[in-house]
Amino acid sequence: MPITISGSEGAVTMLLSGEIDHHGARVMMGELEEAIAALLPRRLTLDLSGVTFMDSSGIAVLLRAQKRMRALGGTVQVTAVPPQPRRVLDAAGMGRLIPIK
Repeated sequence: MPITISGSEGAVTMLLSGEIDHHGARVMMGELEEAIAALLPRRLTLDLSGVTFMDSSGIAVLLRAQKRMRALGGTVQVTAVPPQPRRVLDAAGMGRLIPIK
């Protein structure tokens, strides 16, 4: 479940890859929280273009990232969502909570 990080000047993009399921979500949450704590971005973009599968555990990952960013006074958005993860996010109404572009 690799995460690739790019950006600077308070705007960070994290490219998430692989499957975000029950087994990988904990690892991914830990990696996201560590990266956010180290970089302290004001704007975080989660690029899901590399996600091959996501279940409800992925929703928990996104909500955790949003909670952490709110605590820092920052924002989060989700981009480049493939069809299968998009169906999961749409079914959960995530677009009302986190901007999805």
